[in-house]
Order: sequence, then structure tokens, then C-alpha cells
Amino acid sequence: MSKSFKQLAVSLSLLAVGTGLGVLGSQYLINPKTTSAQDTSKKLVPVVLPSFAISSDSPSSENLNFIAKAVQKVGAAVVRIDAAREVAQQVPEGFEHPLFRHFFGNEAPMPKEYVERGTGSGFIISSDGELLTNAHVVEGATQVKVTLKNGQTYDGKVVGIDDMTDVAVVKIQANNLPTVSLGKAETLQPGEWAIAIGNPLGLDNTVTVGIISALGRTSSEVGVPDKRVRFIQTDAAINPGNSGGPLLNASGEVVGINTAIRANAQGLGFAIPIETATRVAKQLFTKGKAEHPYLGIHMVTLTPELVEQINKSDELKIKVTQDKGVLVIRVVENSPAQQAGFKMGDIIEEVAGQPVKTSTEVQEQVESSTIGQTLEVTINRQGSTKILAVRPGSFPSEAK
Repeated sequence: MSKSFKQLAVSLSLLAVGTGLGVLGSQYLINPKTTSAQDTSKKLVPVVLPSFAISSDSPSSENLNFIAKAVQKVGAAVVRIDAAREVAQQVPEGFEHPLFRHFFGNEAPMPKEYVERGTGSGFIISSDGELLTNAHVVEGATQVKVTLKNGQTYDGKVVGIDDMTDVAVVKIQANNLPTVSLGKAETLQPGEWAIAIGNPLGLDNTVTVGIISALGRTSSEVGVPDKRVRFIQTDAAINPGNSGGPLLNASGEVVGINTAIRANAQGLGFAIPIETATRVAKQLFTKGKAEHPYLGIHMVTLTPELVEQINKSDELKIKVTQDKGVLVIRVVENSPAQQAGFKMGDIIEEVAGQPVKTSTEVQEQVESSTIGQTLEVTINRQGSTKILAVRPGSFPSEAK
């Protein structure tokens, strides 16, 4: 045998031994219960190790399309709402002067009426044609047209509007309509997927996606202090025309109504939690209006800086000795609060047994109370603790 041939044979032998040891070693690591290489060799099976481990949480062709599946689940129940309202153009004050009319008579300009049109979104919550949308989409409308995804158009009737939550309900005469599935906003967490569907800028059935950016945004933070809503904040793109459309979770359930856009918020939008919307909608469908519990107080959240300003003020004529809590700065005449004995300068500490630190928390506790039923409010009046029993009334319509 030649020298070169012997060297080749030795190399092949070493290669074979090395391969066998590699397989044995791999198998031994996979099955640590093996006690010897001899036992392992009897159980050798072909093993193919992937370049990475696949877990149940790894992406797959099925869950990569969860957004498309969520949209398919409710897309047919999302509608376009075209609202028309008549608006009278005001005549300049000077043209209404008697001398002007004396000289120009019938040629004097008269108020002109024109039709203002707007487009929003909504979604179907019952197969017989009950819809949810925003109040500002249909408020003052003299004509409402509802268009389904398949192009079918219906005349809509505005059943009720609630300005304080920006919720409205519309009814169309139809049956066997597709409906949305409702989820729970109260279980949301920041960072979850958020999907918005609507008709922004006149582009029907537009889908945008992002995340839940934050929860519990107050109406003051959003820039609509007259509303009684704790908003969901999302970075899913919401544009004019999206108002009234649904905000979905990853399962395709409606968790909110897209309602507000802040021009200076760099792409952030806000939605009404679905629990608030459905609670109000139920009242609107049954009564034609929503009732909100009302005490009749004006209040502010105390801070050290605010306390300093109040104590220096000659208008309020009260002295505050603590820098935390909720200060009553006005009690409305003949209101439930006045009847219960509230006074300017009272500091609210608890409502319905729940400690409160901000005016928003007080408002939330009042909102969750029942009109006409006793609500206990713990106050601090000049260092003395008192419990006042107040019966909330219905928010006066003229005060909205």
C-alpha cells in the first residue's frame, strides 16, 4: 500500500470516528438520562436540529394575518354616515339697520341658507339596524344616509344624541344585517394592538393599525373638558371621517369608538371606551336621551401653588389650610349639593366610601352613582370631618 493511500485511509477513519462522536455527543446532550455511550449507541436515531428553536409564541403564517382576520370579522358591519344639515348664513349687522332697509327695500340682502355636508363612520350593533356613532357626526342633521360596505344605502333616523359623551345612535329599517362583536375596554393594557376602521377623508373602509398608547385620559387632557369620558389613547391613524368608527383589539372585538383627533398630538387619537358608549346607547334607544347624575358643584384639584393663589384672592374669600384634596369653589343654587348642605370651601375627601384626590375622580364616582339615590360624600370643613348625604339629580339640559 502506498504512503499516500495509507494517509487517505487514516483521514477517512478519523473523519468517521469524529462524525460518530459528534452524533453520540449530540444525542447524549438531548437525552441526559442516558448513562453511557454504549447505551446511547443502541438508541441512535437520525436527529435534525433547526437553526433556532420554534416555540408556540413564534410567528406563523396563521397568526401573522391576525389584523386581516380581525378586519374580516367586523368589516361588513362598519358603515359610512353622510349627514346633511341646513345652515343659515348671517347677514352683516349693518345691513339690518332700518335706514339701510328704507333706501334699499326688497333689494336688501336676506339671510341665505345652504346645506352643510359631512361624512363620518359608524357600526351596526344589532341585526335589525341599530347603529352607534359620534354625536358630532349627526348632530343637527336634517338628513342622514347610511352606506354599508356592499354599497347598499339606507335612510337613517337619529334616535338620540348625548353631547356629554359624544355618543349618538341611529336606526335604519333593515333586517339580517352583519353586526360587530363587542369586547372590553376595561381589560386593555398599554402596548396592545389597536385597529381602526372607518372612512377617513372620504376613503371608504380604510384600515389603520397601531397600539393602545395609554388609558384613562381625562377629557381635560384630550382638550374637550365638557365631556364626561375617560378616553383610550391610540397611535392608530385616525383622520377626519374616522369619527364614529370602531377601535378593535387583536381579536376583532370593538373596544371603543374613535372620536377625537388633536392636531398638535403628532398622530395620537382618542376613543370612547365601549362600556361607556353602550351604557349611553341603551338609554338613548329606550328614552331618547341619556341622564347623567348631577350634584351642582364647581370644584378644583388642590396643589400647593393653587392654595397660595386662593389664599391671596379677594374674590373667593376663603382660606385653605391643606394642599391636597378637591376644593368646592361654588355651589349651584337650588342644586342637590345645596340641599345636602355643601358649602364653598369644603374639601372633598371621599365619595361613596372611595378616597378621591382629583376632581376627575369625584366626577367619575358621581357618574357611576344612581340618580335619586343617596350618595355619601365625606368632606373636611375648616378642619372638621363631615359626611353629607346627597341625592344626585339629572344633569340640567340647559347646563350642558
